[in-house]
Amino acid sequence: MLLVVDAGNTNVVVAVHDGHAWRGNWRIATEPQRTSDEYAVWLLTLLGHSGLKRADIGGAVIGTVVPAALYHLRRLCRDWFDVEPLIARSSLDWGFEIRMDNPEEVGADRLLNALAAHRRYTGPLVVIDFGTATTFDVVDKDGAYIGGVIAPGINLSIEALHRAAARLPRIGIGRPRSVIGRATVPAMQSGIYWGYVGMIEGLVARIQTEFGGKLKVIATGGLAPLLAEGTTVIERIDADITLDGLRMLAERNAAPTLSRERGRLSDGD
Repeated sequence: MLLVVDAGNTNVVVAVHDGHAWRGNWRIATEPQRTSDEYAVWLLTLLGHSGLKRADIGGAVIGTVVPAALYHLRRLCRDWFDVEPLIARSSLDWGFEIRMDNPEEVGADRLLNALAAHRRYTGPLVVIDFGTATTFDVVDKDGAYIGGVIAPGINLSIEALHRAAARLPRIGIGRPRSVIGRATVPAMQSGIYWGYVGMIEGLVARIQTEFGGKLKVIATGGLAPLLAEGTTVIERIDADITLDGLRMLAERNAAPTLSRERGRLSDGD
């Protein structure tokens, strides 16, 4: 079975795929200093609850946009599952061109979304990922990654609004019943929700104009269902697209050989 690790800025998602289906999917808050032993205690307990054993894991793949977390996640794979993980990097065989000025700067999550989206839905398309940042990633009809847009995520915007304006409270995210708020909190909720819906619709329209044609619009991330309620632009929601991208990447690339020199590991290994 394949251990799949998607380490984002907010959460680390760990899943197990048996070659046919996902056998488990768990998340934990991203803490770059969380040790491999701490991950192991958490993960082995969850594996046991799902009827899985440590010995069931025969390979691993890691995608992360948090370099500081990589060392401990790699140690988790090496020390507790006796496998050398494949690390998602632009230098691997992705099966498509990365048409960027500096391909190595593209976050692994964005390439993984592009890989899985094209395999599942074919191009051309745009993937909107509602994470710590809200990203729009454009994939050509041949699967090539051609760029995109990075905007602040909704939670970042809410926190910034609360911190910068002394009299504005911290609010939750929800779809307000009306655009015109008749009190402070409803007005803030409207600005956040409908402001992001407007950004989605406006950016997708501009991307399609610049691209020169219609693009399928796929959304992922925890807030995708909520925001999709407010617009017809989003055509499909795919919660597992990043995990599927990692699984597909592992299928395309040979598994690395386990390193036994564990005492000299670094984040760059």
